[in-house]
Amino acid sequence: MFPLTAMSLVPCYVPIIEPPRIQIAAGWFSMGSDVGQAVEGPVHRIWVDSFAMAATQVTVGEYARFLDATANMPPPYWGDANFSHPQQPVVAVSWFDTVAYCAWLSAMTGPHYRLPTEAEWERAARGGAENMVFPWGNDPPMSRPGYDARWKTGPEPVGQSQPNAYGLFEMCENVHEWCSDWFGAGYYTISPDRNPPGPEEGNRKASRGGSWRHHIKISRCSARSSIPPEFKYADYGFRVVRDGVG
Repeated sequence: MFPLTAMSLVPCYVPIIEPPRIQIAAGWFSMGSDVGQAVEGPVHRIWVDSFAMAATQVTVGEYARFLDATANMPPPYWGDANFSHPQQPVVAVSWFDTVAYCAWLSAMTGPHYRLPTEAEWERAARGGAENMVFPWGNDPPMSRPGYDARWKTGPEPVGQSQPNAYGLFEMCENVHEWCSDWFGAGYYTISPDRNPPGPEEGNRKASRGGSWRHHIKISRCSARSSIPPEFKYADYGFRVVRDGVG
């Protein structure tokens, strides 16, 4: 990846449009699960300040504007027909790529865009519902309409699934989504109860949500995953958040 410099932030001819956003109100919620994997516990009450989250995962079309403007190298699978539809989520971007995209989007539009924290992501995924396993409730993923026919060769175009109660699409499905946090398996035992940022350092970055290529393709809201930040996998994408009200 080329460094993001002042020169690389010169706008391209394609207008830069801020992604549609859903405002998530500040508030408390119960984070984690006592019945999932060990890294999901213990359940603990967390306060998260207000933020706005993109309604969908960043698409190939949106990422193409970033590449045109910055001359950054495209990610793997960029020309693969299974991953190149403009409305599919961009895949195989490293954590560093996503941070560069957020810096570019912020520079082009003015507001500060970034990756969500794990706490923000889980609060958004739950859609305001407490003690629910999935965004829609407790029914298993296989109960979702057309589940067996979906995600055969790659992720679906964004905005295809039923949104959660907040109006966010594809939460817990389609592609894993990078978070800003370093991953700590035992972090919940020492996490602050307000706006937890994750551990100060680590070897792996946290990610959330399910994946098109997994056997069970929709994750629980509390499910956690992680990989090294330089990795570029065909089932990893991201969505952005904007600080405060907006």
